[in-house]
Amino acid sequence: MKNNPVLHEYALDGRVMAFSTTRHGGCSTGNYASFNINPYCGDDETCIALNRERLCQALQIPSDRLFLPHQVHQTDVLAITKTTLEQSSPMLLQAMLEDKDAITTNLPGCCIGVSTADCIPILLYDTDNHAAAAIHAGWRGTVKRIVGETIEHMKTYYHTEPRYLKAVIGPGISLDSFEVGDEVYDAFAKAGFPMEQMARRFPPMRPDGGATEKWHIDLPMCNRLQLISAGVPPSQILSSDICTYQQSGDFFSARHLGIHSGRIFTGILLREKR
Repeated sequence: MKNNPVLHEYALDGRVMAFSTTRHGGCSTGNYASFNINPYCGDDETCIALNRERLCQALQIPSDRLFLPHQVHQTDVLAITKTTLEQSSPMLLQAMLEDKDAITTNLPGCCIGVSTADCIPILLYDTDNHAAAAIHAGWRGTVKRIVGETIEHMKTYYHTEPRYLKAVIGPGISLDSFEVGDEVYDAFAKAGFPMEQMARRFPPMRPDGGATEKWHIDLPMCNRLQLISAGVPPSQILSSDICTYQQSGDFFSARHLGIHSGRIFTGILLREKR
């Protein structure tokens, strides 16, 4: 095959494959160049399908075992179960993936993931129960504590104990680049987040921004704190330390490229138990 997706892999655990796609190795063009599998951001359907096929071939899974929800910045979580696959038509399964911002499974051979282009993708792996989660945490989902909601979901479905979780905080916008309005800062403050740890005021990033300093928020840190608060040991949290805005040549950034651009897919594939 002429092009293969270039993946940024994470050394999370030998029983899973955890990764984020880069912009390289696909067939999309323009601000979608070149590897995008997200069907909700305006890319050409033919390119999306071919890129998706190439990713599934690289992962060595059938195309119907790659799951990507349609995210809406809320906290709803979907579990992909054996019953889900056996009793759901492709159309029904697609409907189930609507309006979900986190997805979980304990089925080997299934790759679950989320799409981002500045928001924070988070992967979880339950080493005790061989279960996984992929979480989309934009600032709204972060304020609503989607990480904690997902871990509670995993406790219900898989009897997960947070001390056995390993986590990846994938590519997303950094504190230096995430300039926000006062209303965003206020939303975090009202939700009880430690603003002295995760927020700073800097001069505007844009030359025409005037003299007023702007708030910047550290979304990766904020989600790391949520993981720790939920009981995940800090030593088991892996951070990519990739700022999508600053590295938009390799990772999609909606702030840098505009909303009509591609998306990173951050996924986790459970291998067969050994």
